[in-house]
Amino acid sequence: MESLEDILRNATKAIQSAPDLKTLDNIRVQYLGKKGQLTDYLKTLGQLSPEERPLAGQKINTVKESLQALIEERTHQFKYALIAEQLAAEAIDVSLPGRSQEVGSIHPITKTFQNLQQIFTQMGFIVLDGPEIEDDYHNFAALNFPELHPARAMQDTFYFANGMLLRTHMSTVQIRAMIQMPPPLRMVAMGRVYRNEFDITHTPMFHQMECLMIDEHVSFADLKGLLQEFLYAFFSKDIAIRFRPSYFPFTEPSAEVDIACVSCNGKGCRICKKSGWLEVLGCGMVHPNVLKMAGIDSERFQGLAFGAGVDRLALLKYGISDLRSLFENDLRFLKQF
Repeated sequence: MESLEDILRNATKAIQSAPDLKTLDNIRVQYLGKKGQLTDYLKTLGQLSPEERPLAGQKINTVKESLQALIEERTHQFKYALIAEQLAAEAIDVSLPGRSQEVGSIHPITKTFQNLQQIFTQMGFIVLDGPEIEDDYHNFAALNFPELHPARAMQDTFYFANGMLLRTHMSTVQIRAMIQMPPPLRMVAMGRVYRNEFDITHTPMFHQMECLMIDEHVSFADLKGLLQEFLYAFFSKDIAIRFRPSYFPFTEPSAEVDIACVSCNGKGCRICKKSGWLEVLGCGMVHPNVLKMAGIDSERFQGLAFGAGVDRLALLKYGISDLRSLFENDLRFLKQF
């Protein structure tokens, strides 16, 4: 029994000084395992007299229960310490500043579309769109393009094997509108168009806006007044405008419109090539042949139309020098907007 007291004393000291759970488990095996010291002590009960066995067995069980209780208590201490350590490592300092969240911005092309739509809807125009994959009739024939016009050539237009093509301008929406909607008609169409060219000032896909107005008493004076109001509203200032005679198959007479350079106010700079003027759009009175193709009486109704590159308008409005910046998705550029 004196050796039993030594086992209890030594085991208690070892359990209380165990540095970690692994060491504690080794101590448990050393004293309570199948080959442990206390287990070996139980094997000596057979050497005692029948009168001594019950008292000795009771003392051995008492020591065993004491050691199990000490090991369980020490195990809980380690587990609680581990939890406390994890909580301390994962603690949130509420006095620190909050984490900032990246906020996106509207792309300048989208901003330009929204601005254009707002301007024209306030002037009583409806906004329409049409298919990007078109046929030759809506893209060329109905717009008075001759059979051998250069715009029909393979090097200028993206054709599919079945003869369909990617629309080269938004005028296709005008044709569909004239066929489906009887005059008077005021509409504007904005969307993606495609042409087979790529250089510093052109991309294979770009954005275009076209406006159409058909009524009984529409003149070139109405066209000039409409363009003036549109350009004043878009650039948010009274800006010098000039018209130059031009040619388009679907308008007659036709003109190209220039504005005073928004960078130098007409004084002459690199952007306007020292001319003081920037070309922004083409316009004209709808050709009688186009009205007839759409089933509209060209003796009764007249129409005006104009079209502009939305990408170019965005460059001028936001002071962007390179067209490619609009399509490269560089976050450093987009964050400016």
